Order: sequence, then structure tokens, then C-alpha cells
Amino acid sequence: MLDWVLEGGTVVDGTGAPAFEADVAIDGARIAAVGKVSARGKEEIDAKGLLVTPGFVDIHTHYDAQASWSERLISSSINGVTTALIGNCGVGFAPCRPERRDMLVKLMEGVEDLPEVVLTEGLPWSWESFPDYMNFLGSRRYDTDIAAMVTHAPLRVHVMGERAEAHAEATEAECLEMARLAAEGLAAGAVGISTSRALAHRTLDGRHIPTLGAPEPELEALARALRDHGHGWLQVISDFDDPAEEEFARLRRVAAVAGRPLTFSLLQRESKPTFWRWLLDRVEEANAAGVQMFGQVMGR
Repeated sequence: MLDWVLEGGTVVDGTGAPAFEADVAIDGARIAAVGKVSARGKEEIDAKGLLVTPGFVDIHTHYDAQASWSERLISSSINGVTTALIGNCGVGFAPCRPERRDMLVKLMEGVEDLPEVVLTEGLPWSWESFPDYMNFLGSRRYDTDIAAMVTHAPLRVHVMGERAEAHAEATEAECLEMARLAAEGLAAGAVGISTSRALAHRTLDGRHIPTLGAPEPELEALARALRDHGHGWLQVISDFDDPAEEEFARLRRVAAVAGRPLTFSLLQRESKPTFWRWLLDRVEEANAAGVQMFGQVMGR
């Protein structure tokens, strides 16, 4: 006997194929059959007239703080999301020394418009390292599954202190330490590494995100940590104003070093109405050359 049989639902399987009516059988944690299922299930659901789909993964969220005090990842969960990815844009709360907490709070406040008072009152700060943060998340229950990335800004602040906030160039030793910490986070279960190179990412008092303009050797050190881990991806947000050709080429080289997919927020601007086409042309060229790059589109 199967565990579940969903009978007669409209299946949208995520491959791009047209919707079709079918039964879906589930045995343990695996889909056992899709089609006409004659076997009985311990639980049987009449799915006629309902959609049967894979889980919806929200790949760009900022529940890094909310996940520390709430079991509900609203608004993603009330819109059908079954897995939320946190740690985007290089902002997060681990690793973090006690004396650097205020900086990370102010950064999240400015970048993601989350009130400082809510963060200050809500964050329990029962971690310092990224593995500790992952263990903390793993000890809690949520209304969705949750996955996390290692975030570049906390790495930089943790290793470089005030020099990170001043956008100083990391030494070779500091790059290696950031890479070591990133690898530690990946080993603890992080699914990738994120960073921001966007001017808009700043604290409310105008200080830019510590990762803005991080030199290529620093990015490559993180990329090598991902390459050595063998799994995961790089998530980047950039203005592509360096100019655009140089910035895209830089990120393509970093992705090549990592040997892993790189995704970035796909831009459209009033001042450059066809810029997104230029970016997608560069993405096509990169993939044709064996470097996996993807434009991340925001649903509206």
C-alpha cells in the first residue's frame, strides 16, 4: 500500500509541458508514479479540479531575522511557497562577533527596509559562527522548508572589522580567512554564497554595504571555497555600472573559477530600457562557453 494517492488532479510538473490530468502516488519521501494509479494509499485525496505541482521555491527572500523568532515565514508561506531561500544580497547575521551586531542590524535595516527596533528586540543572538546559526535554525519549526546561503557582508565585517565598513582592500590572509569561513558555512549546510555590488544597498545613514567594490581576488577566494565544496551557487546583485562590460566579465571569470552556477538580479531601467536584453545576450554567451550564469527575475 502506498502512503498517498492524489486522484485525478491537474498536474503541472514544472518541465514546461502542458498541464495534464493524472493520479500521483507517493511512497515515503518519493513520487512513485504519475498517471493512472490502481494501488490504494493509506491516505487518498480527490484532487479533481485542483492543481498538483512540485513545491514552490522562493529563491530570493530576507527572512534571516524573522526565522529567528517566528514559525511563520509570511508572506511567502501564505502564497503557496514550500521552500524559502534566505541569505540573499550578501546581508545576514552570521558569522558575527557581539561587538559587530549593531552594524549588521543597521545594514539589514537599510538594505531591506526592516525596522531596527524590530531586529534589535527580536534577534536572540544565540550564535556567533555560521554553523551555530544553522544549528539554531535547525532547532526550530517553520511553515515552509528553509535553506540559507553564506553572506559576504558579515564575512567581511567579521574578518576585517572597521576596515570592511571603510571598503578597504582585503589582504591575502583576510581573503583566505573569509574563504575558510565560507567553506565552514557550506559544510554546515549552506546552499551557496551571496554578495552585493549595488549602490542602493546601504544603511539608512548612507553607508554603503561593505561588499561594494570588493576586488576580484576576494570574490575568487569565495568562489574557490564553493568549487572545493562541489555544490551550491553564487548569488549576486550588481548595478553593472563599472562599466557594464567590465563588471559582467569580472563576474563571468568568478563563476568560471567556482565552476558552479552564478545567478544575478536581472535589471530593467527607465534610463536603459533594453539593458536586460544586453545582459541576457551576455548570459547566453557565457553558457555557450560552459560558464553557468542565470538572470534572476523578480515576480510582480
